[in-house]
Amino acid sequence: MSLYNRDYSRSKEFENTRSSELSIFIKQTYQLFAASLLAATVGAYVGIFALASLFIQSQASFWILFAVEIGLLFALQWKKREAPLNLILLFGFTFCSGLTLTPLLISILALPAGGVIIAQAFALTTLAFAGLSIFAINTKKDFTLMGKALFIVLIVVVAASLLNLFFQSGIINLAISALAAILFSFYILYDTQNIIRGNYETPIEGAVALYLDFINLFVSLLNILRSFNSR
Repeated sequence: MSLYNRDYSRSKEFENTRSSELSIFIKQTYQLFAASLLAATVGAYVGIFALASLFIQSQASFWILFAVEIGLLFALQWKKREAPLNLILLFGFTFCSGLTLTPLLISILALPAGGVIIAQAFALTTLAFAGLSIFAINTKKDFTLMGKALFIVLIVVVAASLLNLFFQSGIINLAISALAAILFSFYILYDTQNIIRGNYETPIEGAVALYLDFINLFVSLLNILRSFNSR
């Protein structure tokens, strides 16, 4: 009987330790996610108020910066366990992603209600993100099984976006943005459940996943609202 009690106590102690570690992991993930959004906001402000003329005069500068952003993302995935380099790469990546939003933000700010459109898109993204996160935490449905399906849809969205660079169709762009908004809404459910179940190796991985979900949903809603405003 004493052996049973001792084994039970060890089991409870292990569960409590695991629960405590997971709580710390989740807290660090969301702290890094919030800091990433702040870094991206700073990047967007720098782009709009300091580098706007550069982006307007030279489209090549955008693609160079975009290449740097992708390079930082790959480097972050490679060095995700090496502190403090991983934090430097994380905030470098998110800052650059804010900079690459500059051309889109400038084009929307040029519209009569541009500032309102950006504010509405941000508010809708924040509400959707919060609502979907709460739903993912409380639902019994397992969204972590949707990884392959979501990745296939992501490839379709990326391929369609690249093709539309040649067609420049407003209707196709609206359809792609609507599909992307739905896709990244499901990605929020998927990534949130993976985070609360401890399926990511490091908090930085979870933070990057949430950041990409948020920023891509924001861009999709921006394009949708801009399209309706233009009409």
